[in-house]
Amino acid sequence: MREDKLQTISRSYQEICEGKDPWLPLGNFMHDFFGSHTTRRKKLVKDPLRLPEQPTPEQHRWAVFCAASVEYLCQKYQLPIPHWVYDPVYTLSEAWYYSPYADLPDVRQELEAQAPEPFKQRNIYCSNRVFANKYEIAADLQQRRSA
Repeated sequence: MREDKLQTISRSYQEICEGKDPWLPLGNFMHDFFGSHTTRRKKLVKDPLRLPEQPTPEQHRWAVFCAASVEYLCQKYQLPIPHWVYDPVYTLSEAWYYSPYADLPDVRQELEAQAPEPFKQRNIYCSNRVFANKYEIAADLQQRRSA
């Protein structure tokens, strides 16, 4: 596959800024990261995001989410963490609870407890299954069945 066809995190963020539903480009990124291009993971996360000159609050939130995602995935898969993720621009001043019913205190408390550390550090509270790898889950299930 050509480099310009990889669904990098940078490309995914650009598509979010262009107005696509965030989980379409992020889902394509996850497909490449977890499935089609596992040997090219470093390439998928290495390029910094290109933020608009004046990002909207939503564009900024998703930029922070993407940076947290890269740090989380690099930690989980023992990849070098690109330095761009540590730029202070990738932090939210107000907490963002990303989940259905996140306005409920019990849901917020649960998200605060389970959000992966790279997200918490940036003031994002989401499920610890935000990047569940369906390929690994399927392989684990298959292994359990044959044991």
